[in-house]
Amino acid sequence: MGTSLVKGQNGPVAAARVVVSVRTEAAVDLSALLVTESGTVRSDADFVFFNQPVAPGVELTSGSPAALAISPGALPGEIAQVRAVLTLDDPTDTFGRYAPPVATVADDRGNMLYEYVIEGLGAESVVIALELYRRGEQWKVRAVGQGYAGGFAALVTDHGVVVDDEPDPSPSADPASALPTAPTSLPASPPATQSRAAADDSAVRQTSSPHIAAAGTAPSATVPASESVPTSGESGSALTQAKQPLEPDVRTVPGEATLSFEKRTVLDLRKREVAKVLIDQDALGVRARVVLVIDKTGSMVKQYRKKVVHRVVERMIPVATQLDDDGTLEAYLYALSYTRLPDIAVAEGDRWSETYLHLSGTHAGIDYSGLGGRNDELPIMRAVIDTLRPGGRPTLVLFFTDGGFAKKPEITALMREASRLPAFWQFVGLGQANYGLLRSIDEMDGRLVDNAGFFALDDIDRVDDAQLYARLLGEFPQWLRAARAAGVTS
Repeated sequence: MGTSLVKGQNGPVAAARVVVSVRTEAAVDLSALLVTESGTVRSDADFVFFNQPVAPGVELTSGSPAALAISPGALPGEIAQVRAVLTLDDPTDTFGRYAPPVATVADDRGNMLYEYVIEGLGAESVVIALELYRRGEQWKVRAVGQGYAGGFAALVTDHGVVVDDEPDPSPSADPASALPTAPTSLPASPPATQSRAAADDSAVRQTSSPHIAAAGTAPSATVPASESVPTSGESGSALTQAKQPLEPDVRTVPGEATLSFEKRTVLDLRKREVAKVLIDQDALGVRARVVLVIDKTGSMVKQYRKKVVHRVVERMIPVATQLDDDGTLEAYLYALSYTRLPDIAVAEGDRWSETYLHLSGTHAGIDYSGLGGRNDELPIMRAVIDTLRPGGRPTLVLFFTDGGFAKKPEITALMREASRLPAFWQFVGLGQANYGLLRSIDEMDGRLVDNAGFFALDDIDRVDDAQLYARLLGEFPQWLRAARAAGVTS
């Protein structure tokens, strides 16, 4: 008997080859998207479907039901995730008309490893069921259950696949002739019938799904404010229009109007990148307390002297504007001990950084030298945990450090305790360093839900906003779904 997953939950994959399949009373097609860290394919060859059944490390096998055979060790190094996709044969149909589909993961011998009942589907005709994803040297599986009411074209263009513009079918047209046998630009829908492609095209015309906002562009691309979808009077088919980037809805918080035009422009672009990530994760509109923790140990001297940490603060403010109730960051500095600093408001970011980001001395009445010059994460982690209450509102902890985390038993115990409390801990490594326990924190057992993620950046200034926010916020919405299902947060 395999492990039952709930939406957002994950588990390790140790088998050299696994088989993903689905049980459902609906007629569905199974396909796969091989995507990079940015969430997009490298080319159309990274899309596995009926007419292109093989990619490195992934094979679509025929049968009833069809199945995806995935060999993680054979996947290209650039591929970070393999997403298993279910598409209804009839694009005018919806998953809400049927019992929830069940996605399964088995090893090569047929032993069930995981089972995921994809509940809560309604108007969707396409759903990402599961994803296998790379975590360091290991691979894991995550229950996703993300639906697309905009149809198959919305899904694939959201992942960077080029969708061909299809002419409206005529009664005399040969449906089979519309599809190439080995496409380099994919048809708008996978089954080999022109009528379905046309219906999917119609679905794109009618939908207002936010996922189409990123269609035809990588989610990491910055969208200039001047770009928009052609109006009905302009040329271009419906799919061409759908592939043009739409402006995501972004939230404005008090204080933005006081910024200079240049700073407002940068803030607006960054807010839009944050919103795109939340849209992609079906989390736009979620409200959460945002906590920022920054390392101030002696090894961080270069990051402070070059004002890297100042730029970190500047780039975290847009996250708070889109998630936090009042659009502010709750801030802490830590070393051997910690200090709670005033909240960071959007209009005060620069002044706040100049006032409070120091390694030593006394500034604004705070004895920075007294906090110490070495790492001890336990006091600051305990301080944050003590602010949490079971069932309370969600909290996102953005924890920036350049290493340490050597007290493995104690930190492990804290993270297990924290897994029953409403916070997701996103640890970010700054520079090349020894991150100790953080390298394996995602595999930590004994937790009610997976409540932590980690990635390291050799040079954060060389990572564009879209990539940074995609990595920073990629796991938080999935934790939120799992935590809500487990009764951890409201």
